[in-house]
Amino acid sequence: MVLFLLLSIIFFSCYEELVDNPSSNKAPNTFLFLYPDSTISQQPSRLRVSWWGDDPDGTVLGFYFKWEGIDSKWTFTLNNDSTFSLPIGSADTSYLFLVSSVDKEGNGIYDAVVIQNGINYGSEPFVDVNKNGVYNPGEKFFDIGLIDPTPASTDFPIVNTTPVLTFNELTVLPDTSFPVMTFAWNADDLDGVETITKINIALNDTTLFVSLPGGTRLVTLRTKDFSNPAVEMEILLNGSDLSIFSEKLPGLKLDDFNKLFIQAEDISGARSDFISLPDSGTNWYIKKPIGKLLIVDDFQTSGVSNNESKQFYNNAFSSIAGGSLTGKFETYDLFNSSLPFENVTFPETIKLFDFIFWYSTSQPRLDLLNLVTNEFRESGGKIAFSMTLLDSSSTFQYDIGSLQGFLPIDSLGTRVELSALLAGADVLPSNQGSGYPILKTTSSIGSARTFHPNNIIAEKVYEVSSTQLNGNIGFKSIDNTLFFIGFPLHVCNGGNANVHALLEKIFIDDFGLTP
Repeated sequence: MVLFLLLSIIFFSCYEELVDNPSSNKAPNTFLFLYPDSTISQQPSRLRVSWWGDDPDGTVLGFYFKWEGIDSKWTFTLNNDSTFSLPIGSADTSYLFLVSSVDKEGNGIYDAVVIQNGINYGSEPFVDVNKNGVYNPGEKFFDIGLIDPTPASTDFPIVNTTPVLTFNELTVLPDTSFPVMTFAWNADDLDGVETITKINIALNDTTLFVSLPGGTRLVTLRTKDFSNPAVEMEILLNGSDLSIFSEKLPGLKLDDFNKLFIQAEDISGARSDFISLPDSGTNWYIKKPIGKLLIVDDFQTSGVSNNESKQFYNNAFSSIAGGSLTGKFETYDLFNSSLPFENVTFPETIKLFDFIFWYSTSQPRLDLLNLVTNEFRESGGKIAFSMTLLDSSSTFQYDIGSLQGFLPIDSLGTRVELSALLAGADVLPSNQGSGYPILKTTSSIGSARTFHPNNIIAEKVYEVSSTQLNGNIGFKSIDNTLFFIGFPLHVCNGGNANVHALLEKIFIDDFGLTP
């Protein structure tokens, strides 16, 4: 008998079911706030609901709420409001919201089960200090008293809202580009971005759209197939070469003006308006690459000197191989051509070519050089550089690692003692039988310095000889995929004017470029 009484006490201490309310305690009443009036119009699926409670003989502890058809259990809260994201389907719908207030007149002990009004509310809520998911003695709990037996309720009609798209502010198109470009956009929906199931993308014709996953926010478009008159573009999700979408984008117009259209579609089939680039009043011309060679102009200035260097290299490449390269190479101006998401778009752009000549002043784009050089060579490309290097400073910071990221060198050599190497310096082949022509500088060269190539993977090609500076100034990789000279070649065409002969030696003989 004693054992039976003890078990009964233990059981009822962990179980609270109030069938008859004592006359000394009355259940609280619950009310919903309705804005802006007493009726509920159609709402977006993300909405804010507010409520309050009144206990005629005590104080309200908190509230239990539930969405019929969504929640399997009642949820306890101390708050008087909350924002909910309700699921939407293929059509507008409605959901019933119920909320009951709870008073503070509990039994003073933790109850593992609370059953009132024929409803199992689960265990009393508690603060799980040790994060083990189980109530332990000493942890704070909310002692549930009487629960309103007549929950306040309102049926909320839910209307599906249309997604909204805007282009990312970094997506600014140049007026002219090769058939490679990166676009990014922002997508939102009052029903929640997770309801966006498709991003429709089209080029020039919105009836020929391709549907991408709803979470897509950035793509790079590219093509290298110019044999088919109906050119299609690959779609790189998030700009990744490892995430190429299964379907290609039609509609590209080569050597013509183009426009991109993007649209969002949600789970109900509601579609946003198409947004497009370029904006009205501007154009985006996509040019078909000519030939296999790209000249990268990394001159970080504009003006007469830059125009003269451009013209020099254009004339030099047009004269090699008996003039057979005339009109068969492209020039890309890094300083005056701004690409959106350059770290993605530029590497994809140079993949359109097999050979690159990259010339610069004394502050080359080391970030891009480190980004693209090795990958370009590993994919079969061959590249030649002509540039000088300022000393590292607060405005042009680098270390030896920044240079070794794209050049096969051990260290930097000697820098010219005066501010510039004076004209008339001889640039002589390191190996007299190598076939590289003799060069001579025609004007002063600032920031001139020598180099120490890594003799395991590179070999010396040129030495500078002058009263100011002596040592290695040019080298190439053992595998003949990279050439470097630490002078601007457009000021090395003195003497027998052999720069065109050097370019022919590098690109035709060493690299194997065939016009």
